Amino acid sequence: MQKYLITGGAGFIGSNFIHYLLEKYSACQIVNLDLLTYAGNLENLADIKADSRYHFVQGDINDQELVERLIKTYGCEILVNFAAESHVDRSITGPDVFFQTNTQGTLSLLKAAKNQNIQKFLQISTDEVYGSLGQQGYFSENSPLEPSSPYSASKAAADMFVLAYAKTFGLNANITRSSNNYGPYQHPEKLIPLMITKGMQGKKLPIYGTGENIRDWLYVKDNCRAFDTVIHKGQPGEIYNVGAHSEHSNNEIVHLIVDQLGLSTDRIEYVADRLGHDQRYALDNSKIKMELGWQPQAGFQTCLTQTINWYLNHEPWWRKDKFENS
Repeated sequence: MQKYLITGGAGFIGSNFIHYLLEKYSACQIVNLDLLTYAGNLENLADIKADSRYHFVQGDINDQELVERLIKTYGCEILVNFAAESHVDRSITGPDVFFQTNTQGTLSLLKAAKNQNIQKFLQISTDEVYGSLGQQGYFSENSPLEPSSPYSASKAAADMFVLAYAKTFGLNANITRSSNNYGPYQHPEKLIPLMITKGMQGKKLPIYGTGENIRDWLYVKDNCRAFDTVIHKGQPGEIYNVGAHSEHSNNEIVHLIVDQLGLSTDRIEYVADRLGHDQRYALDNSKIKMELGWQPQAGFQTCLTQTINWYLNHEPWWRKDKFENS
């Protein structure tokens, strides 16, 4: 039986990964440590809260003593760190908490993992650490880190600590850097759920700048398969880019959502651009494909429709008071 400590498991990607593990492995044990800030929502895991394989603990990843106690008490062998402040706009107006959670928090987990002899440490990172791309080319795992926002700077710093612990202390650690995720349980401050929920509420659909910023869109369940693959096959100290090669501009995304919701394009509103807004992200995923055998399976159009339908069918979830001002 594999025993996991998953931090930030009540968030979007973390809760999807917990569902993935419990569905795939009958013999596993999961401890979910989450502080339950605005992005953490236990309703994401309401359907499995009675599962004997799953345990929830509310707490801070900066509480190293707590983390070590959980590892020891439950015999955790694998630590997967999803815990992060991730909204770029929030990092621009209030960067301190991004450093405290994303950088200091990761260091706290690394110290606990080293002290308790964790067998595998997986750091969930982002393509944003690489900065902005031009119209051509892709980021590889060897591309220089040139973060543009306090959010991506805090994640890049965390990645450096993970690599340092792998090299200095021999910690069996990996980093995955993925493209923009989408799917169920994503907080309505992010582009796709923001457009869906505002569309359903009869509100304007705000697009930054000209809307020509391009992202590679990765369905969250494909990302969960990548995490699982790296946990079991990833070589110590290695970084793996997880991309879908499914690039779309913000304009394309919003127009697809408008069409599927049957809305008028008059609802679209262009607003002042985000400070330091990166033009394009795209990842070379050949390393994880060639070395570990992972590749994306989800079709973008199909999974976008599934995602839209999920929000249509889960209105009470996103209409919670904590989301109303998003």
